[in-house]
Amino acid sequence: MNLARLLARTAQARGDRPALALGERVLTDYAGLAGRAARLAGALRGRWGLEPGERVALAMKNRPEYLEALFGLWWAGLAAVPMNAKLHGREFRYMLEHSGARLCFASPEQAAAIAGESAGLDRLAELVEVPGPAWDRLFEAEPLPPAESAETELAWLFYTSGTTGRPKGAMLSHRNLLAMTACYFADVDPVAPTDSILHAAPLSHGSGLYVLPHVAQGALQVVPESGGFDPAEVFELFAAHRGIGFFFAPTMVKRLVEHPAAGSVDPANFKTCVYGGGPMYLADIEQALELFGQRFVQIYGQGESPMTITALPRWEHGRRDDPRWRDRLASVGRAQLLVEMRVAGPGGEGSAAALPPGETGEVLARGPSVMAGYWHDPEASARALAGGWLHTGDLGSLDADGFLTLKDRSKDVIISGGSNIYPREVEEVLLRHDGVLECSVVGGAHPDWGEEVVAFVVARQPGAVTPEALDALCLAEIARFKRPKRYRFVESLPKNNYGKVLKTELRQLLEDVPD
Repeated sequence: MNLARLLARTAQARGDRPALALGERVLTDYAGLAGRAARLAGALRGRWGLEPGERVALAMKNRPEYLEALFGLWWAGLAAVPMNAKLHGREFRYMLEHSGARLCFASPEQAAAIAGESAGLDRLAELVEVPGPAWDRLFEAEPLPPAESAETELAWLFYTSGTTGRPKGAMLSHRNLLAMTACYFADVDPVAPTDSILHAAPLSHGSGLYVLPHVAQGALQVVPESGGFDPAEVFELFAAHRGIGFFFAPTMVKRLVEHPAAGSVDPANFKTCVYGGGPMYLADIEQALELFGQRFVQIYGQGESPMTITALPRWEHGRRDDPRWRDRLASVGRAQLLVEMRVAGPGGEGSAAALPPGETGEVLARGPSVMAGYWHDPEASARALAGGWLHTGDLGSLDADGFLTLKDRSKDVIISGGSNIYPREVEEVLLRHDGVLECSVVGGAHPDWGEEVVAFVVARQPGAVTPEALDALCLAEIARFKRPKRYRFVESLPKNNYGKVLKTELRQLLEDVPD
């Protein structure tokens, strides 16, 4: 089943329901949104001759047009390649080249970054700036009916980095995202046609995935006028729309709670906050519950099993009479309805032997939400899906009632403000400076963003390199949010007998020895 049929079905049953809003202003209903998707599909298939299964990239900030583009692609039988709008031009280029995207829709700033790096991208037929005259002309095409797409066909190519620092494209099928949608209704939040979802987090990630259950029920999709997260704006929109839900990183929840207006805002229209994408500290969720009440749901997932490994529903957040309530709040909940999850111990590649409750091991998952594999990377696919299970690389333990508590991340990923930052990628850039002999990047605690990037640097000789020079190098090569916020110059890096840098010791050094 093609995901576009969710929109077609809602347009037929609830076509007059408001579908898309920019801030407080409703732009179109579901009949209008479906009509726009059908015409965009006509342009994609007619003007460029795109064939079913071909990829189209989205390098866009949060805008109402994002949803038109996403459903227009599926309506045409194409696959979306959503890209983080904060990426560097060279990172956009890699994803465009690796995915073989034929077309790219981009916001003005992102279009300029891509244009500067587009030489030699022969498969890219056109870069269309959104909004703009070229975008507007696409809707003059004749509408098409939704394409007949098998549920196993690629719908969303989700780029996520691994320990090598090279982005990998997790292949998410229509079936994967339909399973995620079903899990949302079962384990996260029931949706009514009178509800709304606020897209203050990136549409290229979790918030965009949650478009689907809300389209399926005919709920209103709200894009803030700022295009991002502004606590004051979020509170203003509480007064404009009903039944508001949203997906936030834990750091966004913390900023919302700590905003001066938080205590005086009427939360009557605030229905659900789904949080995930990083560690939620117990004190922070307790403060949020105290201020806003039982409106929170936690999810744990990965790009390889989008938003669907575990969930801690709102009713579990409210079980204060349970003697283990605080332990449960510190967990990420139980396996979602269509997901089988276990914690496995060591035993060779592909081992999936479950550990007893209370023991720590790697979190494994399987089910219809788990990806088919990585795009053009059979070796990485075989490792990630060894034995028929998704090997998450996360370490955790299960209690006797099936609640999963995450202990650590075996891949050393840094999560800052809900965005994943992979140390190896940053290290490779820093090592390009002639004055850097060695370096290692770790996450340091940050009161607002959860973690910040800290680089330990061994210079070839004293004064051979400065923080300013390394900053300039990073800004020229990778996205701004990935660059180190602190540099620590050291004589040597701690290593084990095999020469591997001991990042645990570096993290301990951050705690023990202030800058």
